[in-house]
Amino acid sequence: MTLPLPTYVSPASAVQRAFVAGLRADAAIASLLATAANVTPATPAVVDQPAEGQAYPYIRVGEHLSIPDDDLTSMGRDVTETLHVWTKTRGTSPGQAIADRVGALFHRQVAYMSGLLAAHGHRCVRISLDFEQALTDPDPQIRHHVLRFRVITAQV
Repeated sequence: MTLPLPTYVSPASAVQRAFVAGLRADAAIASLLATAANVTPATPAVVDQPAEGQAYPYIRVGEHLSIPDDDLTSMGRDVTETLHVWTKTRGTSPGQAIADRVGALFHRQVAYMSGLLAAHGHRCVRISLDFEQALTDPDPQIRHHVLRFRVITAQV
């Protein structure tokens, strides 16, 4: 008798939704985005794809890469997720403050990410900030901060 194999479910969309939910729920992110925009705190501008004429600052949950990371007891993935912080300022400080908070919110926060992934049938085994980079845009008013996270998941 052959036992049926479990059905594989990709965590890529779940990881993206978890980052969006975590960022939108964080009061400090909302405050930092509002301060950089000189407006009162509102729902943080966290997007998958910015709209035409998207107001600054905003965080874009961007590209991802997912590769198998199974073990003997579960199906897992090694997901790399890239987040982009965009600000409109001549200095890097406002964008860096936002990037610092994003890093603090997720780096090594396994329980937090597992809670965000649970509704999607996955758990976080490990999460870490692989790198962060501040870039200047051809427009001297625009600053771009790139953060890349590595999320190891297991399918529940």
